[in-house]
Amino acid sequence: MAMRRVYSEIKGKKVKELPTYIKSSFSTQAVKTYVRKGLDNYNDKYIQTSSVQPLLHICFGGMAFSYLVALPNERRHLEHQQHAKEHGGH
Repeated sequence: MAMRRVYSEIKGKKVKELPTYIKSSFSTQAVKTYVRKGLDNYNDKYIQTSSVQPLLHICFGGMAFSYLVALPNERRHLEHQQHAKEHGGH
């Protein structure tokens, strides 16, 4: 939905106007405002309603994060296994 809003705002601009628009939209103050607004919306939607969803978000987010952290190590092991199988090693 945010991408649709950005697209509709960019669609009517000329190429010369884009750098100014991008600088103003992605300045540190604007990003802080977007994050603060998102956290306030999350708080209103889930925390204030005593929902179980934040706990599920933490659990699934933790699982995804641990998977992504372990992925390079697992890929190295798989490449080593493949290399050993090709060369008759361990």
